[in-house]
Amino acid sequence: MPVSQTLLAFDYGTRSIGVAVGQTATGSASALTELRARDGIPNWDQIQQLLEEWQPNLVLVGLPLNMDGSESDFCKRARKFANRIHGRFGHAVEMVDERLSSFEAKEEHLAGGGSTHYRDDPVDAIAARIILETWLGSEV
Repeated sequence: MPVSQTLLAFDYGTRSIGVAVGQTATGSASALTELRARDGIPNWDQIQQLLEEWQPNLVLVGLPLNMDGSESDFCKRARKFANRIHGRFGHAVEMVDERLSSFEAKEEHLAGGGSTHYRDDPVDAIAARIILETWLGSEV
């Protein structure tokens, strides 16, 4: 593994896809943006722009497992999204258990004074950052 890796993480959803960036050297992660999606289909040009801008060594995609660790119905869609990133752009992609990331993101958002109108706020980008932090924590 290189001394320092740049990571790009996605919290996949049918209406919105959260994006975060992180570094293995510093163990840090930051929420970046949210991309709009139509029934889970993003604007692939926006994905390409992010990949070109950040040049990640690895792309992470949240895997929405059930609380008991079994695969949810939505896991298939998240895997398809990950496979498309790999197929279209040639980036290595890993799936990351994202259980409770959206719950944690909403709690963090509200604690920071954010509104409960999540459509107007960056909760999915915060969830992507939490997914990235989960991966960083598992690599220690």
